[in-house]
Amino acid sequence: MKNYDVIVIGSGCGSIIADEAVAHGFKMALVDRGPLGGTCLNVGCIPSKMLIYPADRIVEIEEATKKLGIEAGISNIDFKSIMARMRHNIRENQNHIREGIKQVKKLDFYEGEGHFTGDYTLEVNGEKIKGKKIFIASGSRPFIPPIKGLDSVDYLTNETVLELKARPDSLIIIGGGYIAVEYGHFFAAMGTKVTMLEMADRLVLPEEPEISGLLRKALSKRMAVHTGVQAAEVKRKGNGVTVLVKDKKTGKEKSFSGQSVLMAVGRRSNADILKVENSGVETDERGFIKVDRNLETSQKNNFAVGDANGQQMFTHVANREAVIVVHNAFHDAKFEMDYSAAPHAIYSHPQIASVGLTEENARKDHKILVGRAKYNDAAKGEAMMETEGLAKAIVEKETEKILGFHIIGPSAPILIQEVVNAMASGGHTGEIDQSLHIHPALTELITTVLNNLEEP
Repeated sequence: MKNYDVIVIGSGCGSIIADEAVAHGFKMALVDRGPLGGTCLNVGCIPSKMLIYPADRIVEIEEATKKLGIEAGISNIDFKSIMARMRHNIRENQNHIREGIKQVKKLDFYEGEGHFTGDYTLEVNGEKIKGKKIFIASGSRPFIPPIKGLDSVDYLTNETVLELKARPDSLIIIGGGYIAVEYGHFFAAMGTKVTMLEMADRLVLPEEPEISGLLRKALSKRMAVHTGVQAAEVKRKGNGVTVLVKDKKTGKEKSFSGQSVLMAVGRRSNADILKVENSGVETDERGFIKVDRNLETSQKNNFAVGDANGQQMFTHVANREAVIVVHNAFHDAKFEMDYSAAPHAIYSHPQIASVGLTEENARKDHKILVGRAKYNDAAKGEAMMETEGLAKAIVEKETEKILGFHIIGPSAPILIQEVVNAMASGGHTGEIDQSLHIHPALTELITTVLNNLEEP
């Protein structure tokens, strides 16, 4: 059995930990079942945004004709080329990572699926290894619910959808979360007839209800959106599929048919594949690894970061968690992970960006003020003829500390960064109000929202 100072499981955000371990001179092992680079690079953020970027341009051209009086048309969409470009980018990045690993002398790379066999001990490809400190960055995979008949059809996931070489004429998406609405936007832009089936009463459930409502209104112009319906059965129908659903309010059954079905109902931790229970590492009822505020598991010197712990399943959060555990494990520090100013974005059309608490959650522990503004309340938004976009702020009444901020509309992920920066450095409205904002620019939307604060 080989013994190591550090074992890192996963080459996504785990690569940050591996780099630091090597820099500190530790004897270390990197374990990865592949593909190299983790979820973000291979099946998440990077490939999906490479697809969504051309989809955005397509929809903008279509909207320009309706809103701006610009007569424009799209003569051809090369779906095969768009998909090939994305896959080429993934391969190039994988090769870059592999070459980088080869050049590191103090790192043993175990490429294969590992699992714990005891405390601080793993087996990979039939070989046992032991580490003084272990970092689990094993990621997640699609959650597939037990729907009758699903195994009888070749359903797609956010992973297998990237392998498509031909555009489906019609697509049924089961789910209404972040992955569902992003791929719904992409395929609708490509010319696919999209039907979205969501069990909850609204899309993107963690978002503000009014944000969810505006998203549904926008998406419904380009696809069929059904909420409050639960998929009960999937059947083959010729060369396609039929999905039977039950309306959760009325109990009535409906059926929807399409060429393909995409499952997008959530993610599950890969902790079960690792058999973490053999090492004394506890998981919650959903299978995610339990961690404390220092990101240490129930087993001392065993840490879990990224999707494996399920705290907030976004790459930028995972990378920050990796930095935190490096300090805690290698420097005997006690840094806690703070999620209060951790933002996220949804690259649907329109885009969504959020940080902090929703109004409902803020009300539980705070007396609040709420501010709203439409994009066209700012001069630049008016020039863009952006009538649907909205921003909303939730602020603590006594201190004027920003508790949450939510945007739906063009450039939402860019606009919210000013708020994130303010929240991270103290978080009071004055830190934004006191700075000059260019006029006319969309950033004036942020100050307009804060100037509209009132008791809800």
